[in-house]
Amino acid sequence: MPSGPGPVRRIVSLVPSLTEAVAATAPGLLVGATDWCSHPADLAVARIGGTKNPDVRRIAALAPDLVLANDEENRRPDLDALRAAGLAVWVTDIRTLEQAFDSLHRLLTLGCGLPRPAWLDAAEAAWAASTPPGSVLRRAVVPVWRRPWMVLGRDTFAGDLLRRLGVQVTLHAGHPDRYPAVPLPELLASGPEVVVLPDEPYRFTAEDGPEAFPGIPAALLSGRHLTWYGPSLAQAPRVLGAQLARARPGAAPD
Repeated sequence: MPSGPGPVRRIVSLVPSLTEAVAATAPGLLVGATDWCSHPADLAVARIGGTKNPDVRRIAALAPDLVLANDEENRRPDLDALRAAGLAVWVTDIRTLEQAFDSLHRLLTLGCGLPRPAWLDAAEAAWAASTPPGSVLRRAVVPVWRRPWMVLGRDTFAGDLLRRLGVQVTLHAGHPDRYPAVPLPELLASGPEVVVLPDEPYRFTAEDGPEAFPGIPAALLSGRHLTWYGPSLAQAPRVLGAQLARARPGAAPD
């Protein structure tokens, strides 16, 4: 929670999706963001390093009222160092779409003292209106890294979104790791009906990824719409749904 009784006037964000969320709601609050915070494209704030290696001294020098972080994206030693410097750190932990909506509402209204933004209402409406999948979901492997191959496992935000769009990440849902490293032969032997290849954190493309899964329909997805929780959620059902629809036998991936 924010430190002190006053309102939040200065925010440093260590999470690209939360940077976009604050910028779309009250851009004047942002004074710092990571090098990976790419939206909005014209964001003009101090850059404080990466999500995994933020410059704690630079952040402290910006004197933020609140630092935004994520349990999965940011390292605990960095967050501990920020707290030790006397900074208030708000940490999100998102595993489902409902958690994302609730967390964004609490952060922006309670944490930052802002009115609930219209884009959040639009995002909830977009997902409520999206066509629910049928009873049979396509079984998928969803790589998020290559060399070594790593895939979505259990209990992930991206997996929850895919399920709502008709894709079940069942092949490794029972793995003890949320992002297990799985050798390619094992991925192929698991018999996926589709391979889902987002463009982040690893940038899969039509030339880098589908060739490793011969004969299996491949869907190239926008990583921002699949993994970010913020304003992009309003377009995510339409964007991801269209990209998934292209993953059919014989279709050339975009």
